[in-house]
Amino acid sequence: MIIVQTPLRISFFGGGTDFPSYFLKEGGCVLTTAIDKYIFVTIKQRFDEMLRIGYTRTEMVESVDQIQHELIREAFRKTGLQKGVEITTMGDIPAGTGLGSSSTVTVGTLHAMYTYLDQPVHPEQLASGACQIEIDTLHKPIGFQDQYIAAYGGFKLLEFQQDGSTKITNIKLDEPRKQQLSENLLLFYTGMKRHAESILTEQKNNIQDRLPILHHLKEMATNALDELQNGNIDCIGEMLDESWHLKKQLASGITNDLIDSYYRAARKAGALGGKVTGAGGGGFLLLYCPRDKRDAVRNALNGLREIPIQLEPSGSKVIFDYRR
Repeated sequence: MIIVQTPLRISFFGGGTDFPSYFLKEGGCVLTTAIDKYIFVTIKQRFDEMLRIGYTRTEMVESVDQIQHELIREAFRKTGLQKGVEITTMGDIPAGTGLGSSSTVTVGTLHAMYTYLDQPVHPEQLASGACQIEIDTLHKPIGFQDQYIAAYGGFKLLEFQQDGSTKITNIKLDEPRKQQLSENLLLFYTGMKRHAESILTEQKNNIQDRLPILHHLKEMATNALDELQNGNIDCIGEMLDESWHLKKQLASGITNDLIDSYYRAARKAGALGGKVTGAGGGGFLLLYCPRDKRDAVRNALNGLREIPIQLEPSGSKVIFDYRR
């Protein structure tokens, strides 16, 4: 049996500029980090030649073409693995909550399959392969950031170039500043799952009409990095508030009255800023709160479940490999 652990993520600034239809013309940039919440993919050899796929349901099929889980099916096709294995996926966080779980599953599944086949694989191969599956093959209306942060991990500035390449900058903070950032990030589950695809489709279709907003969001990613490197950790909160107001203009459905009420309550209690993770419309509310305001913010959002998080330095990795 092989077990692969792949991190979920939270994105700070630049979301939307990682769509190919934007960055191939304008260049994109995202400030993002992996977190210590994961998708686990296991793979093991079967006694027979059937394929068993386990997730929220179980599939038992004879051929790759019969697999209903489209991400896993396309991972089989990409790696060339065809028969006689069992694959399961398990997550710390439910799907559809804005932490990049679909791309994390794709990266983790590719990693598990390549390991099973004894093929060494680099994070770039995992990230680009996941992008090909989700965007080129399945035509998902998504960008590139989730696949890259899942594969590489860490706290990164991802720059998506006009030639299609990706420049990855590892952000190094000293331990006290890193701990301050991690402790000041509060993540609350709104209780709302959402179908991101409709929001993202609208956002993708709106790109040409929202170019000034996207340009500003892209600049915020690099500006935030400059502030962080100068020791201004609180800039994350202040800039998240500005970014959230911009993001809400990219598509309808990114927010709703209930989300807005949660955000107002958090701000009134002392949060410097925040956003809904992922496409919006539900999932998790990410807030930046100075130490002396955290308890007040927690009390203001008392009905919401808080999920403790830390920054995760590693990307997708094999954590167990036992083969006879």
